[in-house]
Amino acid sequence: MTEVREQEPEFLDDLAGAHADKLREFAADLFNRGELLGLIGPLEPARLWTRHIINSALLAPLLRENGTLADIGSGGGFPGIVLAALRPDVQIRLIEPMERRCAWLHEQRTNLRLDNVEVLRGRAEEYHGAFEVQQVTARAVTALRKLLPITAPLLENGGEMLFLKGQGIDAEIAAAQKQLQRARVRNYEVHVLGQEITEPTRVFRGTVAR
Repeated sequence: MTEVREQEPEFLDDLAGAHADKLREFAADLFNRGELLGLIGPLEPARLWTRHIINSALLAPLLRENGTLADIGSGGGFPGIVLAALRPDVQIRLIEPMERRCAWLHEQRTNLRLDNVEVLRGRAEEYHGAFEVQQVTARAVTALRKLLPITAPLLENGGEMLFLKGQGIDAEIAAAQKQLQRARVRNYEVHVLGQEITEPTRVFRGTVAR
């Protein structure tokens, strides 16, 4: 059976500008080795660009200029590696508990020349009190009510959560009201990005005010 690989979108250069080639290089490596290394499933090559790379890339304009960011459960590099490629001005910590995925992230840092990336092996909770960042991201990690208590302590006062979520985000917010209050998340809302060019990307965005 011939593997179906999704073609890169026509708008890639407009979206990524001078950084488009890094996304191409990243995608090529995932197409060639991602399934073998257990980073993507067998159906993902057919939707790698749309479902994963572009979905992550749409978050890039929301990152603060010259800011600091922690990406929780970076896995195969979504959204952390994609954001690092698109936003070299932002210092990004990739937090990932699995050793083989950390090895992949280290390799991508080197291959893509991402000097703004630091890979940290472990769970988010292990870094509570170790540092604070201006923004934190997560994608396909866990439900919002579980995500809030493990990410809020990583943020400085006024720091921002940017979580890539699916169509059920409104229900997740309703189920997380107690956790939102405990984490002191203010002015939260859901942004829908990219619907004019591709599948819509939903982002939960909220600010921590201690």
